[in-house]
Amino acid sequence: MEKKYSILLYYCYADIEDPDAYREEHHLKCLEFNLRGRIIISPEGLNGTVSGSIADCEKYMQYVLSDSRFAHTEFKVEAHESVAFAKLHVRVKPEIVHSSLRHINPTEKTGTYVEPEEFKEILKNQPEDTVILDVRSNYEHHVGRFKNAVTLDIDNFRDFPEKVAELEGLKDKRVVTYCTGGIKCEKASAYLLDQGFENVYQLHGGIIKYGIEEGGEDFEGKCYVFDNRIVADVNHVNPSIIAKCHITGVATDRMVNCANPVCNAHVPMSEEGGWLMDGCCSDECRAHPDRRAYDGTGYYQKKTNHYNPYKGVMREPAKLD
Repeated sequence: MEKKYSILLYYCYADIEDPDAYREEHHLKCLEFNLRGRIIISPEGLNGTVSGSIADCEKYMQYVLSDSRFAHTEFKVEAHESVAFAKLHVRVKPEIVHSSLRHINPTEKTGTYVEPEEFKEILKNQPEDTVILDVRSNYEHHVGRFKNAVTLDIDNFRDFPEKVAELEGLKDKRVVTYCTGGIKCEKASAYLLDQGFENVYQLHGGIIKYGIEEGGEDFEGKCYVFDNRIVADVNHVNPSIIAKCHITGVATDRMVNCANPVCNAHVPMSEEGGWLMDGCCSDECRAHPDRRAYDGTGYYQKKTNHYNPYKGVMREPAKLD
């Protein structure tokens, strides 16, 4: 199938003095460019993943890069058969990635970048003094991770600092962190430096950039992503499946959000397992009165926050004949 659309993944740490005003401007531009996706605006910068036609995505990238605050933004661009989101959300939040590290400023200190080409060589011939550290959450690394990576038992990135004490034995190692698109590593690697780790590096652009530039070799499983795909193929060299269905135990690379909205757990689930449990992760969730109707995908669109992107916009009066 011809791929006429793009999916953009990006972030940029930069000072934004009036996030609310910029959110409105940015949202209107996204509407002008016919884009859908999720964008976070905060005093510390931008974080987004959006999708639209190739031409409209090009216009959007030019718009972002034309602003001197965001001129150094790096976009990861993937081709896709359709628009990867159902709606557009542009929200103001305190941080561009939810963490407990608000005191960390990656523009002042962060781990040294390792480019995908160099990272590929590390994977192939990993030195004894080098550790590859996955800083993502459980549901992400359960479905896919790099070969020989150290993973952390965390449900949210904000729990990362609590786990650093478990990594004390790695302080004499070269630690190379990675995440989906690079944004979590900016703060995670900086925090490791803050805690006395001396040789800290990060995969530049994360798993997605590595997949685009180096074919994703030695990434085992699939990459959890934050759009309608839920998981994405990044390894086009030696792909594998590492996850097992939460219900049946068979190998699967499908991820499902539990149909119980109170639970909403992200779990690997085969098509058979999904239909057996109506998209739920347990009998308790299946019996929940607010259980959502399972359509075979396990993806449920969140309700809008009713933000009006046209608030305060001056309109020309209607022309009367």
